[in-house]
Order: sequence, then structure tokens, then C-alpha cells
Amino acid sequence: MSTQQAKPAAPKPAAPANKKSGGIPAGVILLILFGVALCLYKFVMGDPSHFENNNPEGHPIPGDYFGIVYKGGVIVPVLMTCFLTALTFSIERILTISKAKGTGDINAFVRKIQALLDKDDVEAALKECDKQKGSVGNVTLAAVKKYKQLSTDASLDKEQKLAALSKEVEEATSLELPMLEKNLTIIATLASVSTLIGLLGTVIGMIKAFSALGNSGGSTDSTALANGISEALVNTALGIGSSAICIIAYNFFTSKIDELTYSIDEIGLSVNQNYAAHHN
Repeated sequence: MSTQQAKPAAPKPAAPANKKSGGIPAGVILLILFGVALCLYKFVMGDPSHFENNNPEGHPIPGDYFGIVYKGGVIVPVLMTCFLTALTFSIERILTISKAKGTGDINAFVRKIQALLDKDDVEAALKECDKQKGSVGNVTLAAVKKYKQLSTDASLDKEQKLAALSKEVEEATSLELPMLEKNLTIIATLASVSTLIGLLGTVIGMIKAFSALGNSGGSTDSTALANGISEALVNTALGIGSSAICIIAYNFFTSKIDELTYSIDEIGLSVNQNYAAHHN
């Protein structure tokens, strides 16, 4: 009897995913959104109708928030770009993750696949994967196809088949996760950067305020002082607001992706356990 242990057979490499290109690069989107922000700042918020005597250099009409935000200065378009970027990528993530879930309820799909594999009904499980689609459906389809292939393969022992099955699930998952996590780094970065940009606007506004105070001589230039403080507070509000939206969006999408990966892990474990129970 040979004392050499049989090595697990290397599973066949997963076929490359036939996916479309990643769409418009993030840098191009940022430039487009910056242009949109500049247009909104200059032509919407800076419209003369928002200011007393129709003069953008004067005071905004009381209660007119467009005019008030316009007085926040040159940092405002940058903060608006951060907000629009977070909004754009959040909408894109919502659509992507909704598509990744597939056509039906994920929990019901997981339970159904587990029940079918408990009965060793592979063909019905394949049909359910075709119906579900999405990332969970794609990974499950790859796992069940491997399950079916290994059930008729007499060249491998049970341990090798289980190792190959686990490897197939891992490879299929690795093809789906990058799509789910795409652009989340940008949202996470904006959560920190927005606050810093808002702080920069705050500092610039306070510098203007104290500069007006120092240059006024014996009398206080209340208008210049008020404008500087107003600019500082507008930038603070926009920075904090944009950062809060980014943090909420990032945590929300992360939790949704965790739910999907948990379902995928549950399916992978179930496929392995059922194969071990029904096949040699």
C-alpha cells in the first residue's frame, strides 16, 4: 500500500466572466460633476434674483438660501461636487446591488436551493439559479454545475471533490465581489475629504472676517465681518452635511454587500455538506 497521500486535484480554472467594460471612468465623472456644480453655483445660486437690488455682490434676500449659499465663496462648488459625486455613486450602487440580488427574495432562494440539494435534485436547483440570476444566482449556478460534474467523476476521491467544489465557490465569488464593491472607496474617501474641504472654507471665511476687522481701523466694518463669518458657516454646514451623507451611504452599502456575501457563504457551505452527505 502506498503511504503517499493523494493530493487534491486542481480544479479547472473558472471561465473568465463575460462582462461589459466598467463604463465611464470615475475621474471623468468627477470632472463632469465639477462642471455641473460650477454651473449651478454661477447661474442658479448666483442669479441676481436671489440678491437685494439684483446685485450678486450685495446681500442675499433674507430667507433665500440660494443666495446665502452663493456667499459661501469659491469652496462651495468643490463641496457641491463632493455632494453630487456621493449622490451619483450612491444611485449607481443602489442599482448595481439591486441587480446583484437577482429577481427574487434572496433568503427564499437560499432556502429553496438548500431544500432541493437535500433531495439531491440538482436539475431543479439549476433551474432555480437560472430564474434568480444576479450575483448570488451566478455563484450558486457555478457551484451546482460543479456539484453535478463531480457527481459523475470517478477519477477523484471524496476529499478531492469537496476541495474542488469549495474552490469553485471561491473563484465564482471572487468574480462577483469586485463589481459589488466598486466605487465604495470613493464614497468612503469623500466622507473624510468633505469635512476637510469644509474646514478649509471655514478657515478662509474666518480669515476674511478677521482681516476686515483688522483693516477697519477704529471702527468695525460690520458688513465685511458678517460676510466673512457667513462664508465660514456656510462651508462648515456643506462640509458636515456632505460627509454625513457619505458615511451613511457607505455603511448602508457595506451592510447590503455583507448580506449578499453571507448568503453566498451559506450556499457554498450547504452545497459542500449536501455533496458530502449524498455522494462518495
